[in-house]
Amino acid sequence: MKTERYFIIYKPVNMVSQFISSHQVRLLGDLNFDFPEGTHAIGRLDQHSEGLLLLTTNKKITKLLFQGAKPHLRTYLVQVKNKVSKGTAEILSKGIEISANNGKKYMTHPCIVKIVHKPKYITEPEVPLHPNAEHSWLEISLTEGKFHQVRKMVAAVHHKCIRLIRTSIEDIDIKNLLPGEVKEVDEQFFFEKLHL
Repeated sequence: MKTERYFIIYKPVNMVSQFISSHQVRLLGDLNFDFPEGTHAIGRLDQHSEGLLLLTTNKKITKLLFQGAKPHLRTYLVQVKNKVSKGTAEILSKGIEISANNGKKYMTHPCIVKIVHKPKYITEPEVPLHPNAEHSWLEISLTEGKFHQVRKMVAAVHHKCIRLIRTSIEDIDIKNLLPGEVKEVDEQFFFEKLHL
């Protein structure tokens, strides 16, 4: 009987969440780890986002985690241009209209939004901000995963996303991982921490 394998990675910025691409981009196979055949990402982070990405050889996990009856919480640290007010954070938390496919609009579900002054999990940005540039960090926890949802949410309240880091999915987080690092975990840990 085949034993499935499970991996937690900190996907670096400017890497796509796949092993094969027709474009000249950095791929998961470029990480310093020998993944077994059949490994795939559970969900995705876009090329310009970074942070927690789960990989497995188990084909059933994506459906369990992202299409199951129970929604699963994901948390992001979002660095945006300019200062964010408490009022703006509250607007985001109640749900906000963003663009969707085919020119339609989508109202996001209520979520948890906090203004963070000393965010955890932060490594130095590759491109430092101008010393006079104002910015804010938000921690956004939600159970949805629409295309570029977090970026669109902050844009809807007139803040440009500078940096986006997924820090956790349920009880699995990127604590103690640096960009590009891979950690293999056992099946029991994986299922318990993800509440599957």
